Amino acid sequence: MPTRLQTVKKIIDQGAKQHPDRPFLIATEGVDEYLTWSQLQTHAQEIDALLDDEGIELGETVAFLLDNGYWTTILFLGVMYSGRVILALNALSGPDALAYVTEHSDAKLIFTNEKFTSKFSDVFLQIPDSTKIIDTDETTGPAVEFPEINTSKTENKICPDSIAILMYTSGTTGKPKGVLLSHKNVIAGGRNTAVAHQLTAEDISLCVLPLYHINAQMVSVMGTLVSDSKLVISDKFSTRRFWQDIHHHRCTWFSIVPTIISYLIDHDGEGTSDKMMLDIKRQVRFGRSASAALSPSKHQQFEKRFGIHIIETMGLTETAAQILSNPMPPKSIKYGSPGTAFGNQAKIIKDDGSEAPTGTIGELMIKGDNVMQGYYKNPEVTKETITEDGWLHTGDLAYEDEDGFFFITGRLKELIIKGGENIAPREIDDILYGHPAVLEAAAFGIEDEHYGQEVMASVALCPGMTVNQEELLELCIEKLGKYKSPKQITIMDELPKGPSGKIQRLKLSA
Repeated sequence: MPTRLQTVKKIIDQGAKQHPDRPFLIATEGVDEYLTWSQLQTHAQEIDALLDDEGIELGETVAFLLDNGYWTTILFLGVMYSGRVILALNALSGPDALAYVTEHSDAKLIFTNEKFTSKFSDVFLQIPDSTKIIDTDETTGPAVEFPEINTSKTENKICPDSIAILMYTSGTTGKPKGVLLSHKNVIAGGRNTAVAHQLTAEDISLCVLPLYHINAQMVSVMGTLVSDSKLVISDKFSTRRFWQDIHHHRCTWFSIVPTIISYLIDHDGEGTSDKMMLDIKRQVRFGRSASAALSPSKHQQFEKRFGIHIIETMGLTETAAQILSNPMPPKSIKYGSPGTAFGNQAKIIKDDGSEAPTGTIGELMIKGDNVMQGYYKNPEVTKETITEDGWLHTGDLAYEDEDGFFFITGRLKELIIKGGENIAPREIDDILYGHPAVLEAAAFGIEDEHYGQEVMASVALCPGMTVNQEELLELCIEKLGKYKSPKQITIMDELPKGPSGKIQRLKLSA
């Protein structure tokens, strides 16, 4: 595992030298597209030459607004290889958020196509003339003729602290913030994944999450890059294709989010035979869940149905994804916990900044090579978020048990304070997820003249299943008591989510 190499360029160059014909990427867009390490290096050099030709300086930002694909992955890595900063624009962003990000990021060039320029026509009309748009197909690449690669070009001045990625947070409480991740940060993010999950060159990963998602970028792409393994990338998640792609490409692990776990349980192996599922069970070492809390009931239900270990983890955009992970088999996991610290330090602090005793709820803090350089054009918030000695305020409420496992109880801004008592939304969520009809659940607080805040909740149901509010309320009262239980539970078609797919409690409480 080439973890001593501290830039994306050096890792790609070494891989192309040591095993040029080994497959790195398979894109499953109807017809499988294979990419070797040598081809990855050549395409990255072509992108470097194109950006030189376009007058894009080292350190300037280049964006893409594309679905997953062969060339989307190449652009993501190739721009970093060239010494420029890559920005993956979120295709699920609303027009206002997308317009803000394109303007705030100072992107000099955007790779996209007619699908997105039509969808966001008003946004693209606002883009300054100085920002060039290059029409790009996710499979066949940019609709330009690449300049000849300059083989005599001197080594560009990329160093570990050079910025590699500009990634915007979902901005649920204000304008999105631009997270600056250096080459050292993104390699640490990939390394933390590889070490926690014991990845080797024999592993094959399936990525169904979009490449504008920090999970896909760091866990799937960078985890594959630093472990010299192979990546299978799908254009989008499909309950039917998920298991078929795993079986066809002999994948050994996958990274998904809790909502996908719920869908896979609900669709119960759609598109597979008993023999295929048996083969999958034998070949898959583990599945990985992150990006939101995974309820213990859904976790255990998935493992019982499919016979595949799910490793719950936790990551942040500001930490190049993974910070915590449960251990790999045969070691024991803890349901309801995203695990212990891997590749970075973690601690819990009290309100006064001192370290909290074991079992005491406080704010989770992280320190390590994966911690961001700061927020783009926002030094004030950067200073508030990262301490002088390098600890990152995550904004997550958590406690650490006697075995070093962390348990997330909520967000500082989402904590429900009813009559002076702190109530963690996660505690209520887990009870609601325990009902077989519940697909999504979120508890939240609303203002109340008597208690300060009152507990409420919303749920979305699995397709074809029904349950009424009274039954869900009775379940909560039975497990939590009346004081902590929601006053009301609203059944919705779908809960509001941010661009990364996380449920947005603050929108529910508005």
